[in-house]
Amino acid sequence: MGRADARRAQAQESRRAVKSGGIRRLFTWKKLLGTVFGIVLLGMGAFGALYLYVDVPAANAMAERQSNVYQYSDGTVLARTGKGVNRQIVDLDEVPKKVQHAFVAAENKTFYKDQGVDLKGTTRGLFNTVSGKGKQGGSTITQQYVKNYYLTQDPTVSRKLKELVISLKIDQQMSKDQILAGYINTAYYGRGASGVQAAAQAYYGVDAEDLNVSQGAYLASLLQAPSQYDWATATPTGKKLVKERWAYTLRNMVEMGWLTESEKAELKFAVPQKPKPAAGMEGQTGYLVEAANKELEKQGVSAEDREAGGWTFTLTVDKKRQQALEKAVDDQLESKLDREGSKVDATVQAGATSVDPKTGKVVALYGGEDYIKHYISNATRQDYQPASTFKPLVLASALENESTTQDGSLIGLNTIYDGTSKRPVVGSDTPFNPQNEDDRSYGPISVQKAMNSSVNSVFAQMIVDVTPAAAKETALDLGVPDKNFPERPAVSLGTMNASTWDMAGAYATLDNHGRKVTPHILQSAEHRDRTVTPEKPKREQAISRASADTVTKALTGVVDAGSGSAANTPAYDAAGKTGTSEDNKSAWFAGYTPELTTVVALFGEGDGGRKQVSLTGTANSGRANGGGFPARIWADYTLGALDGGSGKTFDLQDVERGEVPAPPTPSDTPSEEPTEPEEPTPSDKPSETPSETPSETPTTPAPPTTSPPATAPPTSPEIPLPGDDDGQPGERPGGNGAAPQ
Repeated sequence: MGRADARRAQAQESRRAVKSGGIRRLFTWKKLLGTVFGIVLLGMGAFGALYLYVDVPAANAMAERQSNVYQYSDGTVLARTGKGVNRQIVDLDEVPKKVQHAFVAAENKTFYKDQGVDLKGTTRGLFNTVSGKGKQGGSTITQQYVKNYYLTQDPTVSRKLKELVISLKIDQQMSKDQILAGYINTAYYGRGASGVQAAAQAYYGVDAEDLNVSQGAYLASLLQAPSQYDWATATPTGKKLVKERWAYTLRNMVEMGWLTESEKAELKFAVPQKPKPAAGMEGQTGYLVEAANKELEKQGVSAEDREAGGWTFTLTVDKKRQQALEKAVDDQLESKLDREGSKVDATVQAGATSVDPKTGKVVALYGGEDYIKHYISNATRQDYQPASTFKPLVLASALENESTTQDGSLIGLNTIYDGTSKRPVVGSDTPFNPQNEDDRSYGPISVQKAMNSSVNSVFAQMIVDVTPAAAKETALDLGVPDKNFPERPAVSLGTMNASTWDMAGAYATLDNHGRKVTPHILQSAEHRDRTVTPEKPKREQAISRASADTVTKALTGVVDAGSGSAANTPAYDAAGKTGTSEDNKSAWFAGYTPELTTVVALFGEGDGGRKQVSLTGTANSGRANGGGFPARIWADYTLGALDGGSGKTFDLQDVERGEVPAPPTPSDTPSEEPTEPEEPTPSDKPSETPSETPSETPTTPAPPTTSPPATAPPTSPEIPLPGDDDGQPGERPGGNGAAPQ
């Protein structure tokens, strides 16, 4: 056995030696170098073959651009864009030399010395394309010209390789001036402008030959991201980035000797003029196309891709409902305005967004009187306050967090609060004592009736009971944007910023029993080369069904017996809330039926959109509050959109009724009796509508408030304002209190 084991061990050692020697013989340095050299030769040969195989092609479809088609959800055509190219070719000598240099400094400062390609950038671009990171990676002006004029924008490996080969050939066949002229005449600058002449007109209203250095540097900077960097529509981040890009361009010009430091120091950023809408975008068409284009950007279809043409974009917009919304605004508002003869009427802007609460599809949208006259979309603008349409979200947060009042009672529809006007909130580090509409005091009042009459003092105390931080978290979950959204008691009155689109999403989520609804307007995007399927929004539960259904129950009371009665009709089951911001600068009605959620708002806009002004006096109607024009537009539209009505009713489950405290003992009785109110006009009711006596008027001793009234004002209260519709205060920017703007 010992000899047998020794032989086996010897045999194994021999095999290992043979194997090791074989590996060494296989991977010698000579063989490794030979392999690498062979691969290099093969690559060179392949590239050489590619160079011989690929010819410089004729101009591409971008140079002979096709139109795009935008259509309604049923396939009928809404608009065609890009039928003709907004481009006028100019000779390079018509463009000031310093402006030429600005383009080179921004995009490719070694342009005059390179061979037409950037191998490092191209390699990076190929890697990003293969790895699925998109169209990242640098390229020269020559390569960009080739891509724009001869090829397509498709992010494929084959296109990138062709771009490399053609760029090398073009650099040999054309002068640098010819290439630069071709580049600036074919590049897309946004606003439908292809080429420097069209861009000069679109952004500055001048010919290319009259551009100054600052303007040229902006146009050159714009090419990196035309949509993001358009000053008229850019976000604060976009404006910051384009100014940095502008400064970078000027620094490169100094570095290359094309601009002196003193010349650079004297330059100021050239702010472009407002855009002029393209023909065919009249009426609501432009607003719908603009909303679709913004969503396309989010889905990965850039303005550059879109402007290449050949697309069919299908929107979620229902043609019949769109027409019903336009008709409702015309009948209930525009027909009553005297825009030429009344200074107030001239400032009125209407906006609306209507959403399918089951899918989030935007079925109708109203952006303004005419896209040609008013290019800012009133449906998506976020520069006004949603006012008391935010109060239901405070209630939703109280329900979701099982919040209690100051005396420990669970908050629900029957919970009693103190509705005294200017009552200081209890339990907050930030003093706040808001005034109710018309400075009306209600005394003890249930949450349901406080919602019906939009009682400010109740919801100011409620948000303190919930905590502003928790209320904000719930609002963000429902879809309200985090814009000017401080965590303070005054937020209970909707002092943040939001659009009708945003609030339609939040109310649609309530309508959908708390399951998140994200509005979207793009149904599909099809091209001859590819199809983009929009990403489906997540449909997670934002708040519980019980919380959402309880809020819905509260809002049916607003329509049936409160400030939203203008929307009440037996033709459909409805829930809604009115709202009017400080000084009557905006008026809202946000409401829904089981099948449709719609938010309508009016905005007072002066000084070309740069100033918010009061709506008071609109159509000689006194206060233009949420229960007036917005509610009537909502009702008219909803009736038409539902073909005259609907038999569907809200399916509400586990509605939280809340707790009512036991009758007080004499020692618990408030030291001050609640003021006997006069017969009030319910909050948000138009002034011409007869007032209704609220059932809440106390005639006998009432139970105590669950949040005890303070007996003395705080040392530093938030300043109450004269009552607007909801008596709503604004907030001093950066401060803790409310103050007139």
